[in-house]
Amino acid sequence: MSIITTSQLSDIRAKGGKIILTNGCFDILHKGHVSYLQAARALGDVLVVAVNLDDSVSRLKPGRPYNALADRMFVLDGLACVDYVVPFAAGEDTADHLLRALKPNVYVKGGDYTPETLPETPTALKVGAEVKIMQEEDGYSTTALIKKIRSFSD
Repeated sequence: MSIITTSQLSDIRAKGGKIILTNGCFDILHKGHVSYLQAARALGDVLVVAVNLDDSVSRLKPGRPYNALADRMFVLDGLACVDYVVPFAAGEDTADHLLRALKPNVYVKGGDYTPETLPETPTALKVGAEVKIMQEEDGYSTTALIKKIRSFSD
């Protein structure tokens, strides 16, 4: 598993590299997620994906996750567009801690947010990161996918 270290961050910055950070649950990975991650990666030189811990996913999305943290991180790590995968800190539901630790150049989130509604915006701006909201690909949603799967079992 590719987990980024402080020395790797320093090396990337020393070479003028642009670090992109995004985060999410990524419980059931689908085309919409991959398109989003590819677009995020295209914004810089290194894409770091932070992943919510299982208890955080449960708080944010009752009844989930369907896939354990290690499995979600493994799948993300297998994507060519993802350079590093890191877990959230215990007890956290936002990426504030990781924003402070990684100090990315750009913080990317999906189109279901605006900079004004994104909880991490103040922290991102404080560490000097540009906040970028990416449009989600129409027709791809984990919730819709779960509903579709459940409809087959009825």
